[in-house]
Order: sequence, then structure tokens, then C-alpha cells
Amino acid sequence: MAEAHSAVAFSFAITHEGVHVNYDREVLHVIWHSGVRTWRRGIRRFINNIRCGVFPASLSSLALTVGGYNAMYLSRDLYGTKFDISLGLVDILKKHVKLEEPAKGVVCCTVSAFAVWCGVFIFMRYTLRLLFMYKGWMYEERGSGRKMSLTSRVWIVALKSLTWFSRPMLYSYQGALPRLPLPALKDTMDRYLRSVRPLMDDENYVRMEKLAQDFQTGIGKKLQRYLVLKSWWASNYVTDWWEEFVYLRGRSPIMVNSNFYGTDAILLHPTQIQAARAANVTHAAFLFRRLIDNQQLKPIMAQNLVPLCSYQYDRTFNTTRIPGIQTDKIVHFSDSTHIAVYHAGRFFKMPCYYKGRLLNPKELQIQFERILADESVPEKGEANLGALTAGERKPWAEARTKFFSKGINRLSLAAIEKAAFVVVLEEEEYDYCENKASQLDRFGRAMLHGKGYDRWYDKSFNVIIMKNGR
Repeated sequence: MAEAHSAVAFSFAITHEGVHVNYDREVLHVIWHSGVRTWRRGIRRFINNIRCGVFPASLSSLALTVGGYNAMYLSRDLYGTKFDISLGLVDILKKHVKLEEPAKGVVCCTVSAFAVWCGVFIFMRYTLRLLFMYKGWMYEERGSGRKMSLTSRVWIVALKSLTWFSRPMLYSYQGALPRLPLPALKDTMDRYLRSVRPLMDDENYVRMEKLAQDFQTGIGKKLQRYLVLKSWWASNYVTDWWEEFVYLRGRSPIMVNSNFYGTDAILLHPTQIQAARAANVTHAAFLFRRLIDNQQLKPIMAQNLVPLCSYQYDRTFNTTRIPGIQTDKIVHFSDSTHIAVYHAGRFFKMPCYYKGRLLNPKELQIQFERILADESVPEKGEANLGALTAGERKPWAEARTKFFSKGINRLSLAAIEKAAFVVVLEEEEYDYCENKASQLDRFGRAMLHGKGYDRWYDKSFNVIIMKNGR
């Protein structure tokens, strides 16, 4: 794998003259800035998790509640009014706090205000969840001259009254989303029979009805109880099983069978310089990752009212699929400051940060130009390495254990799998002409599977840049 020279931060040698210590100042700078970046991300993530956890309330409302509570309670003693905003709670707490006044009153007021704020927040959260369970808005008529039902109008007013004063972050609604409802066993079997009826003749359908009845009165009851128990503690009782059994346990190739592709705007061509296009797309992708990390993206809202789950954003970057003998697994790394670049049969580890700063497009373009100008020959087997991720999963898992468990192969594979994403620099030009549909077909095939070995299908996504900047 072609990559930058490895460096050692510390080295020492013991001789008859004593101990000689050598260190690389540049590597120490990299380690220092990496640690600072990790701490900043951790603190920011902790604060954001708190802000999302208290939604639709806010931390500013907590401060206002505590401040207002203390002011109103203390003004009672100052002006001699009889109204007690805590309804006697502060006086009860004072009996158990061994402090002198006025510290005792402030502490008790703060605790009382926090308890009230928590009660209001929990009430708002579960009220919001109940409102999201309403599905009548889906069936309302739309268009000019159409009138919405009174129930839906009241629902909209109630929904907006709970959220108008809070600015949602990317994961703010996660705790307020309703759980996936668990259907009754009879309803499940009825829907199953309706779905298979058009596929069977009368004789086979009667046989299937008997099998469904046996299942419903037999093992189905026990399995249904397991589902009920799981639905109590899981927000979606089917997500993890669906991901594992529908996707990760499949042993067939994920190339074509599982992956998909997208293209840029085919009628626009901002530049024909491959390195410039790769640099701009890479820079934009890292800016998008920053928005996800900081939760500055708005949740996707249906009809600008009902939020969709934002969980999948979390694994867009720094994510890879690890092959296994019986089942694969998804591994997400908390952070990555480099990308993996494939060009002319070689893999490059390309850093995109320097001293904690994201490189600008011009700096990234210089690195891509160096990769394009590199005339080194691929190492043995390197050019076709991506074919392992395109084939059957079991052989890839066996090869990974046998050939990539130690040495330079292990380090090289880790550099690819821990990358934020993969960039593929194609050696051919692809274009689009309105009068030649075959050009777009050729472009689509290159995006979907390429040559079968020049993509890394285990990564969450590959960015493919053609020679002419497409």
C-alpha cells in the first residue's frame, strides 16, 4: 500500500555513554492536536447529548426556572408576602439541609425549581410522543380549496405549541419518537395470508391456512411473548434483527445485490480538472460530517411537522463492514482525519487535517495532484485487492483472517477501514449526451461496479471521480 513514511515519536538507545533519547517534534505535534481534537469533540458531544436529552425543553429554560424560582421565593421574605411558589416544598427541604441562611434558602429553592422543571420537561416529552402517534394528518386532502379536519388542526396547534420555542438539533426528536407498535399475532397471520393468496391456487392456500392456524395456536404464542418483552425496552423491536438477518447475514456479494449509486447533476460540469473536483467534493464531505458531529443539521420533517429518525446519520462516515464466516458486523469509528484514495491500482492514505485544522480545497487538490502524478507500481496483489469486498462474504472473511491479521497487510487494511470514506480516481473519461443514452448507461455501470476490483464495497460510501471531473 503506497502511503506516507511511518514515524516514531520516541526512541532511545542505551550505550556505555548513557541513555540517548530521540524524539520527533512533528509527530508530537500531531499527537497533541489529535488529543485536543478528541477532547473538544467529547465535550461538544456531551453538551449536545444533554441538549437533545431535554428537548423540547432547553437548558436556558432551566436557568430561567431556577433564577425565577429563587427570585420569587426570596422576595416573599423580603416583602413579607404569604404566597409560596414552592407550595411548602422549600420549607420541607430546609429541615434536611444543614446550612446557614441565605445559602440554605438558595440551595433548597434551586433543588425545588429543578424538580419542577424536570416534571414539566417529562410531561412535555411524553405529550410530544403521544402527539406523534396521531396518523390522521396523512389522510388529509391537499390542494387549493381543501379543508383540514378539526382534529388535525387541533393536533397541529398542540404540536407547534410544544416546539415553537425550541430549536431542534439533529437528534433532538429521537427520545420523543413513538415506539414501533407491535401488532397482535392474529393480525400478523391475517395479513400474511392476504399477501400470499394471489400467489397460490385453492389447494395450496387451504394448506397454508392450516399451517398458519397451527403456528398461531402453537409456537407463535411463545414467540409473540418474546416480541412483547422486547418491545418494552426497545424503541424499535425489529431494527437490529432486520439489519442482521436481512443484510449482515447474507453471504452473497454485496456488489450490485446491496449497493447503489448516484451521480452529480449530469447537465452541469463545474470543472474538468480531476484533482480539483476531488478536492472540492472531499472538503464538502468533511464539512457535512462536521455538521453531523455538531448536530447542526435539521431533522428531516414530514410535512414540516413530523420528524423522521436521524439514527442513520451517525454511521455515514468512519464506518466499515467487517466480513465474518456466518455474519458480518458494522464497525463505526468515532473519528478519522484521513481518507483512502484508490488510483491506478494503488491505495493511498491521504491526511485531510493538519494540526487540528481541515485542509482547504486548494491544499487537498495539491495532494490529489501528487497522487495522480505518482508513477509507482502497485504492490503484488494490491491492484485487485478490492475484489475481495465484491465477492462472496465467507471467502473474504477467511482471507482477512489468514492474510490480514498481522504485519504491513494489517496496517494497510486498517488505514482503509478507518478512513472517513474512500475516493476513487478513475483513469477514464465519462460524459453524458442527450442524444446518446448509451453514454449514461456506461457511466452508471462504472458507478455501480466499475471493474469489480477498483471499489471498496465494505465502506459506507465511495466517491468516484472520473478523469474529466465527473
